[in-house]
Amino acid sequence: MTEGLTVPAGAAEPSGGMGPIMRRRQLGVRLLALRDTCGLSAEVAGERAGVSKATVSRYERAKGNVRWNQVDQLCRAYGASDEERHLLVELAKNSREDEAWWIPFAAKLPDRMRMLLALENETPCISHHTVGVVPGLLQTLGYAQEIKATPENALPPQELREFLRVRMLRQRILDRAAPPVYHVILDEAVVRRRVGSGEVMSAQLDHLLARGRQPSISIQVLPFSSGAFSAALSTFIVFGGPDSSLDVVFLENQTGSMFLEEPAALKRYTEAMAFLRQEALDETASTELIAEASRTHLRNPK
Repeated sequence: MTEGLTVPAGAAEPSGGMGPIMRRRQLGVRLLALRDTCGLSAEVAGERAGVSKATVSRYERAKGNVRWNQVDQLCRAYGASDEERHLLVELAKNSREDEAWWIPFAAKLPDRMRMLLALENETPCISHHTVGVVPGLLQTLGYAQEIKATPENALPPQELREFLRVRMLRQRILDRAAPPVYHVILDEAVVRRRVGSGEVMSAQLDHLLARGRQPSISIQVLPFSSGAFSAALSTFIVFGGPDSSLDVVFLENQTGSMFLEEPAALKRYTEAMAFLRQEALDETASTELIAEASRTHLRNPK
């Protein structure tokens, strides 16, 4: 629910298409391919282009903002065609995050959250398997307020309100004219475990049912009756880029989070997601289970 929540003045609404993060990542992939074709080390490439080895590496890993003139120099050092060089320079010129909707909150957000928001905002397909709680993109405010933080991670009231505000604003990507395709697999424990009162939980599950009716969203439940799966031991998200070279996997646990981009890791998690989608109930049966769980929670409101 996002009633009463507004994007700060001057901040752009969540939008689709290839945004700054995707442009930087595409730029990095192509710069690395050009360097590999030349057989140059990052150090030698930097010397030829008049930039540091660290800059070459940072651009290839899509870390931080990019200077278009340095990209131009790298392209010339690699012997790229004029067409390729002009294309990569344009990617560099349009790779800043100045207009991203979360920029007004950026100073208070950790790096991994800024990256997560950018990926949610820009990727055309998101696949999410969760074993603990309803994904943030599908949470009601009432449900989100009832999730208990461990004592050492508890936020002061004002910071918690800001954190929840950002979480609710994130959900606007699902309502835009061209939303991402969003596949969700919920462990049955997610819909059975009570978070807050029965009324709060029932409202959350009814919200899932409403979201599931959107053409771009599919919600499946991995039922208790299906047994246990090594692929389903943890929560993970696969962000599908405009092409497979831009895919990213996001993992999070008690000690932190990480983004995986290595081809072997991407293959493993993509295959795991496809396998779990096959093993989960189909959307119709999942809807029935969620509706039944909602009624059960409502019968026990306290």
